[in-house]
Amino acid sequence: MIETERLILRWPVPADRAALHAMWADPAVMIDLGPIKSPSDSDAAIARHAGYRDSHGLGFWTVELRQDGSVIGFCGLKPGAENTPAEGEIEIGWMLAQPWWGKGYAREAAAASLDWAWSRQAAPRVVAITAARNLASQRLMERLGMTKRPGDFLHPIFADDDPLRHSVIFSIDHPAIA
Repeated sequence: MIETERLILRWPVPADRAALHAMWADPAVMIDLGPIKSPSDSDAAIARHAGYRDSHGLGFWTVELRQDGSVIGFCGLKPGAENTPAEGEIEIGWMLAQPWWGKGYAREAAAASLDWAWSRQAAPRVVAITAARNLASQRLMERLGMTKRPGDFLHPIFADDDPLRHSVIFSIDHPAIA
C-alpha cells in the first residue's frame, strides 16, 4: 500500500469492481484509451494486473481517496506493452473516473508510483505510452519529468483506421542512475 497526502494506492479487492467497471465503461474516460469495457473485460483487466504482481512484482493499484475511501481510479506500473517501444521496460499508467479530473489526483498517484518504482526496482527508466492525440496525458507525463522520446509508433492493439493507433512514448530516467 502507498499513501500520499490525499490518496491510498492499494491492490484491488472485489469491492472495487463496481467503481472500476463504471470508470472503464465511461466513454469520456475511454475516449483516448480504447473501447469501453464490459464487466467481464473489467474483471480481466483486474486479473491481468494481479498476474503482473505475481510475475513481476508490478501492477496497477486501486486509487482511493483517504478522506472517505472512494475509489476514484487505477494507477501503477506494469511490464511494457508487447510489440511496442515500451516492451522490456517498466511502463506507468493511470486513469481516473471523470468526476476526479483536474484536481491533481492523477499526478499525485503517478508520482507516488514512480517513487515506489525508484525504491523497489533497478530499472534504468520508466516509460509511458499514449495515443498521440491524448494531450492531457502527455502534459501529465511532462509534469512528472518525463521526456517524449523520438519515434512515434503504431500501437498494434488498435486497427489500422483507429486514431488511437498513432502513439507516442515518454520516459524518465531512474534518479540514482541519471
